[in-house]
This record gives sequence, structure tokens and C-alpha cells, in this order.
Amino acid sequence: MPSAPGFRIERHDTVGSTNTLAFTHARNGDQGQLWVTAQEQTSGRGRRGRQWASNRGNLFASLLMINPAPTERLGELPLLAAVALSEAIDSATGAYRLARLKWPNDLLVEGAKLSGILLEAEALGPGRTAVVIGFGVNCATHPDESIYPCTDLGVLGYRVSPDEMFRHLSESLPRLLAVWAQPDGFAQIRSKWLERAAHLRKQITIRNGEDALTGQFVDLDESGHLILKLDNGSLRTIFAGDVFI
Repeated sequence: MPSAPGFRIERHDTVGSTNTLAFTHARNGDQGQLWVTAQEQTSGRGRRGRQWASNRGNLFASLLMINPAPTERLGELPLLAAVALSEAIDSATGAYRLARLKWPNDLLVEGAKLSGILLEAEALGPGRTAVVIGFGVNCATHPDESIYPCTDLGVLGYRVSPDEMFRHLSESLPRLLAVWAQPDGFAQIRSKWLERAAHLRKQITIRNGEDALTGQFVDLDESGHLILKLDNGSLRTIFAGDVFI
């Protein structure tokens, strides 16, 4: 399975976490553009420290990058990753916009979660930051118990192996990273994300810890933050949180 020009692939059978292993390589001096994949994870994790079910038959892959952009732009990467994965799933299944996007980076099919994306960053020293984007895609199985309903490609009628899913992702992500690097790159990514938005112009609730805020999802700002219109007509910019209907 060839990688995109300039990218390398390291394959494993079983690891604790592909994200954790990618950071280990970064601390040992790896220069990035490295994919780490595994058939199985024993300590997979999702956002906010949640456990991520990591059974065989699904995709687990992480991309390590070193200094991909100024720190203030790293918050754009989760949305970019979501667009890249949604386009990869379309390519792998032959479907058109199979998945919709729940802010910032969950992929939903008929309201059920199909994948998880975890972006983490670590300062390694002066002028050197490691960024890892981890992907988990439910190709063949999905967890029965979760805070969100879940699904998988097999249940939806698509037979896509983890290797095939990775092949499409390893093509789409570098392509969109190249778009992002252009002067107006994130504007293009933002537009692609909004075209697939699951809850645009719908009433949603954002929960961040014990805090909850309800309003209409009206837009993304120029950095990808969610703009919520409250009942009193005021606009609130949301920087982090979980979306619920």
C-alpha cells in the first residue's frame, strides 16, 4: 500500500494507541509525515479522555506532523480532518455524501456516529511542536453502549476493509492539507465542512462540562468556531463542547 509522496507508513498488529505511539516517535526525533496504523488498539481513546472501542476489523490510524502550522491555526485541523475522512468514505463506498458532519469533527450517518477523530498536540522544545491526528472508523463493528448512537459501514451495507479505508484516507488527507496551506486554504475547508453540516440552522445544545447552552447553529466563524444564535437574538461563539439535539 503506497503512501502519498512525502509520507511514510508504519503498520502494526496490536498497539496500545496509535496516537500514543506517534508521540513516542516524535519525542525520539521523528520529523513527521508519518502514519501509524494498527489492526487493534488495547488503550484506544477519544475526546475528553473517553475510551474508544478498538476491535479488529475497524480502522485505527494516526498521522504525526511536526510544526504543521502556527499554533493559532491548529484549531482548524479537526474540521479539515473531518472533511478529509468524509471524502475518503465517499470514495471507499462509492456513496455521495454518505456522512454528515457534527461539529467539530464527528461523522454521522442517519444520526449515528460512524467514526472518531482525536487531534492532540505537544510542545517538544523550542520551535518544535508535534501534532497527531488520530482516526477511528467503524468499518465492521460498532459499540452498543455509548453516549451517542453508533453505526458501522457493514451495517449500512458497505463492505470496506480497514486497509481499503486507510488507502482512501491517506490520499484525501494530504490533498486537503495542501489546500489548507494555501493563503485562503481554510476558507475552502470551511466551505466544504458547511456543505456537509448535520445541524446547520437547527436547534442544538452545547455542553462543556457542567455548562450547557441552547440555540440555533447559524454558521462557523473564519477559524471554524461554532456560532450559536440564542433565543434573545444574540450570537455566541462556541470554542469547545459537545453537540446534542
